[in-house]
Amino acid sequence: MTKQILVVNDDGITAPGILALISIASKFGEVTVVAPDKPQSGMGHAISVNSTIRINPVKIEGVKQAFACSGTPVDCVKMAVNILFKGKKPDLIVSGINHGANHSINVIYSGTMSAAMEGAIENIPSIGFSLLDYSIDADFSASKIYAEKIIKHALQHGIPAYTCLNVNIPKMENEYIKGIKVCRQAMANWEEEFDERIDPTGKPYYWLTGKFVNYDKGEDTDVWALENNFVSVVPVQPDVTSHKSINELKKIENV
Repeated sequence: MTKQILVVNDDGITAPGILALISIASKFGEVTVVAPDKPQSGMGHAISVNSTIRINPVKIEGVKQAFACSGTPVDCVKMAVNILFKGKKPDLIVSGINHGANHSINVIYSGTMSAAMEGAIENIPSIGFSLLDYSIDADFSASKIYAEKIIKHALQHGIPAYTCLNVNIPKMENEYIKGIKVCRQAMANWEEEFDERIDPTGKPYYWLTGKFVNYDKGEDTDVWALENNFVSVVPVQPDVTSHKSINELKKIENV
C-alpha cells in the first residue's frame, strides 16, 4: 500500500526548504502538502482559536494535493489530519526543511518542530528537519541526503510512540558531514536584548536581538554534534513533566 506522507513547514509554502523536503518525501509515497501562506517562524505551538482558518489549493509539481493555510504550522497539521485525511492518519509527517537552527532551546519556539510535535500528539511518526543556514539561497543538497536516510529509517523501523525527531543539519562550508548522532537537547539559552528605536512619529519601538549561549559542556548534546559536523537527532515528546522532581516535591502533599 502506498505510504501517505504529510509535508508541512513554518517558513511558508513558497520557501525553498519545503520544496527540497517534498522532493525527498515523494520518493517514499504520495505527498500531501499543507503549509502556511506566509512565514510563521517562532510561532511555537500556537493555534488559531478566535479566528477563521482557510486552506486554498496551490499547484506544486509532482504533488497530488497541496494547500496554503492561513493559520499556524500546528493549524496546518490539524487541518490536514481532520479535514483532508478525514481522521485517517498519514503514515508520516515531515516538517521543514527549516531555514535556520532548531537545536537546544529553540525547539520550544520553533513552528517547524511544533508541527512535528502535533504529529507526535496524534501518535503519527513525525520528523522536523532544520538546516543551520538562514539564507533564502541556502544549499539543501546535504540536507536532502540525510533527510532521505532518516525518512527511510523511520518508515522501515518506526519512531517510538508519541515521540517526534528533531533533526538539525550543519551548514557546510569547505567541510564534510561526518554522520548522524542521536543526542540529548543541550542546556542552552538566548541572552536577549531589546534594541530600542524611534519610529517616524517619535514613538519608541523595540527589536529583539541577542546571542545564543551554550551552558552545556557535554559531548552527547545536539550543540556539540552540530559544532563537530554531525547531523543531530533528538527524540522529543509532548510530555514536559519534570519526572526527576516528582519525589522531591511529594512533600507538598503533606502541607
